[in-house]
Amino acid sequence: MNNSSLAKSCILTLVLVITAVISFELYVRNKGFDTSYDDDASLWADKRSMAYESKNNSTVFIGSSRIKFDLDINAWEKNTDDHAIMLACVGSSPLPVLNNLSKDVNFNGKLIIDVTEVLFFSCSPMNVKTPNENIKYYKDRTPAQKAGFYINHFLESKLVFLDKDRLSLNAKLDDLHIPNRADVFQFPIFPPDFGRVMFNRQEYMTAKFLADTLQQNQVKGIWDFFRKINKEPPVTGERLDSLFNSVKIAVNKIKARGGDVLFIRTPSSGPFLIGENMGYPRTKYWDKLLEITNCQGIHFADYPVINHFICPEFSHLSQPDALIFTNEFIRILKEEKGWNFRKQMASAK
Repeated sequence: MNNSSLAKSCILTLVLVITAVISFELYVRNKGFDTSYDDDASLWADKRSMAYESKNNSTVFIGSSRIKFDLDINAWEKNTDDHAIMLACVGSSPLPVLNNLSKDVNFNGKLIIDVTEVLFFSCSPMNVKTPNENIKYYKDRTPAQKAGFYINHFLESKLVFLDKDRLSLNAKLDDLHIPNRADVFQFPIFPPDFGRVMFNRQEYMTAKFLADTLQQNQVKGIWDFFRKINKEPPVTGERLDSLFNSVKIAVNKIKARGGDVLFIRTPSSGPFLIGENMGYPRTKYWDKLLEITNCQGIHFADYPVINHFICPEFSHLSQPDALIFTNEFIRILKEEKGWNFRKQMASAK
């Protein structure tokens, strides 16, 4: 093959590739897909590196998926001038991240810990798997991985079809819903319009999900599936005392360095809330947690503005309700818990 033929072949190949990419991108956008970031260890590590920002300028949030849905980060930052650093992990206990921050002598900022009882008060290895993997990645990541993250971020922000959770080959194979059988087990798949991820790691339900009771019932069924396969009873006795003690030790380390720590119980509703109240009575878990750690806490049930929400799938707030929740959250912190934010301090001058 001469140079002219080779050049023509390369140009033709390039044109075909570009045409295919553009066609697929237009196709998925026409189907209603929009930008959603891969909430993987690299995105978590990017936010973890921000935890050293000044205490006066930022707040770190840890927990599980509820705080990721319920905190409207744009509203938080607009109304406080305070950077929200989201380190919560879906379906996970916040305790590994709490321990990581407590051992980091350079962290002395504001920390808000979301408490979802079934995850917070758990000794299951599965509930610490993701945060432990994220922490390891953060500690071990290489310059090449850091550079790759920024390249991926640029591409993900421009190309919808790079959505790993909904449009990758593995995601499409999962959509086949192959029945479970011996040695083959597949966790239920969340519907496509539940849990879009922003670059700041906030998650949200789409308007389509909020209008589709079929998708909402699908997620409710997933929660019920997890309830049925979870054979671990609520932790009690010496194991609970040990958990309380470990949290107290971690919290005290952060406080000793000048940090602030506050716990929040975010909203749930329906059968989910009923089951949580039965399995984890407030006096034995939430109240005891605040007493032992000597920390402030905000329980959604104590505030009329936020205690009435109906979560579309029993466990997370819609975007409109998240906005109301966030504004009330800020008010409580400022007026009742004595927290000061940059915007508040600037207006007072």
